[in-house]
Amino acid sequence: MKRPFNKPPTTYIQQLALLMQRGMCVDDADRAAFYLQHLNYYRLGAYWLPFEADHGSHRFVAGTSFEDVLNLYIFDRELRLLLLDAIERFEVSVRSQWAYHLAHEHGPHAHLDPALALKAPRWRANLDRLADEVSRSDETFIRHLTRTYREDLPPVWAVCEVMSLGLLSRWYNNLKPMATRRSIASVYLTDQRVLESWLHHLTFIRNLCAHHSRLWNREFTITPELPRTKPANLASECVAGSRKLYNTLLILLHLMDVIAPAHHWRARLVTLIETHKPPVAAMGFPADWIERDPWTMDRASARFRRLCDQGKCIPNGEGLAG
Repeated sequence: MKRPFNKPPTTYIQQLALLMQRGMCVDDADRAAFYLQHLNYYRLGAYWLPFEADHGSHRFVAGTSFEDVLNLYIFDRELRLLLLDAIERFEVSVRSQWAYHLAHEHGPHAHLDPALALKAPRWRANLDRLADEVSRSDETFIRHLTRTYREDLPPVWAVCEVMSLGLLSRWYNNLKPMATRRSIASVYLTDQRVLESWLHHLTFIRNLCAHHSRLWNREFTITPELPRTKPANLASECVAGSRKLYNTLLILLHLMDVIAPAHHWRARLVTLIETHKPPVAAMGFPADWIERDPWTMDRASARFRRLCDQGKCIPNGEGLAG
């Protein structure tokens, strides 16, 4: 039987006193109270939970400090920003590929053709959502195209610029022509079924990041399909059955290598981990992860130089660095 909630609100000073009563070391009370004021006690609770010796009593492991908790929180925040950076680049890239291949293989207004959909009701729902996004857009090019031409929506290379990643994921999921699906997936050196799964998973991850949700030790309800053969580096490095972040990071690293071979994303992630020293096992990292090929800069660079020589990616130095 449910019981009424009868806990009263507490002041920042009372919150700090409770943490200290439970064994947390606080060297600077004013600094700690400041962060409680701006970050919320309840939010920070997710980050001191790993430091509890006993969850029932909420007693902390001896030596746990407020700075330990704050360091983990800052790491998670910077990790979310880093993932958003990579997901943004992938989103822009895959929107471009979706538009390019639809236009060249099925015409400038291929998105208006229900024959290209696996399921007509889903196509109708996706089209209605796209029309809504177009109507809400204040982009000058969208206003020009809708006022100038009689088609229900602008051409695919224009409407892709106002599509959300979630809508793009649903559209690719419902795309019927297998050759077009494969053409888009081949850009990312994988197969169409795996790309479909990645789009769904990364939409979920993007939404977690955009809503400032905890990321570092979360077990995901929507997991990516792991490649069986291609790309070979992911097929051999991903951790089967894991619901943790490590596989997501490997996928984003692979996508960054394809989209922007001159990127610094790998180094930025390694530096972030080395700076904050979070318990990486909670993210699904293998114990020897830093020694593995995906994280070894020279090996990764050599692998993509070979891909570039084969014409499968932009030559190193000509991608979008950062």
